[in-house]
Amino acid sequence: MFPSGPSRANAYTGNPLDRAVLRREDAAWIEAALDNPGSLFVPVWRGRSLLRGLADGQPEAVFVAAPAAAPSRATGEPWAFLGLLGERAVFAVDLSAAEEPLPLLPEGLGAFEDLRGVAGTLSASDAAILAHARGLMHWRTRHRFCGVCGGTCTPRSAGHVMVCGACQAQHFPRTDPAVIMLVVRGGRALLGHSHRFPRANMYSTLAGFVEPGENLEEAVAREVFEESGVRVGRVVYHSSQPWPFPASIMLGFYAEGLSDEINIDPEELRDARWFSRAEIRNHKDHGFLLPRGDSIARRLIEDWMAAE
Repeated sequence: MFPSGPSRANAYTGNPLDRAVLRREDAAWIEAALDNPGSLFVPVWRGRSLLRGLADGQPEAVFVAAPAAAPSRATGEPWAFLGLLGERAVFAVDLSAAEEPLPLLPEGLGAFEDLRGVAGTLSASDAAILAHARGLMHWRTRHRFCGVCGGTCTPRSAGHVMVCGACQAQHFPRTDPAVIMLVVRGGRALLGHSHRFPRANMYSTLAGFVEPGENLEEAVAREVFEESGVRVGRVVYHSSQPWPFPASIMLGFYAEGLSDEINIDPEELRDARWFSRAEIRNHKDHGFLLPRGDSIARRLIEDWMAAE
């Protein structure tokens, strides 16, 4: 009924960096690495990544050598140590405070673009490193103040901890767990169209965030029923995918549909339908689109199709 496992790795996985966690607390090593000409920096600007080769259809990540992109100690751009690429230290640096980021970097490096638009054509390692940098910088730029008392936070542990200067509370990077599931029943799959989708005729798997006190299987069952009114039975894990857009990890499942009738939650979905494999295989002829190729939603659908 369900595929035995993922047919290939999901986008944004397979990060080649050694995160070198113990180095984060070595302030002298980090300080030296920030100024080491052999170190590399991954610039992020307002959620966009620095890329080149777009015009040729062969995009690749641009990593800038130190000190050209090293964060200014005076102006205080957010930065964090990502890890080691071989022997080279790799840092993320956020340039979002600048209206025009390219003048801050050496000329002719490329342009800042939305990672999701090119992830399918980037190398797996480039996509994973850029996603890592984007996710961590999103957290850094949005946790400048303490959620406990409102005091100003100061980065520690090479950018991986924010410490409140008033109450000393420690804040760590957060990743919100979300379940994403393809519900199947009798050779058909349940797909929905969300209000959030950028394309008016796109149908995708259902998804939602895990709530406190809930295991993953319970989250799958609850979200499917809340959004579509369909009850599910057996739930089988497929794979996971970092999704730093802005800060989630997608936990992919297949779920056995126990009922046919659909009663959508109009606050969540515009529509939901059961689709046969033939309809999905020829989705354009049937007037709908599938989710983007870099998404785990697309992988769940494709692997189920291939398991026929």
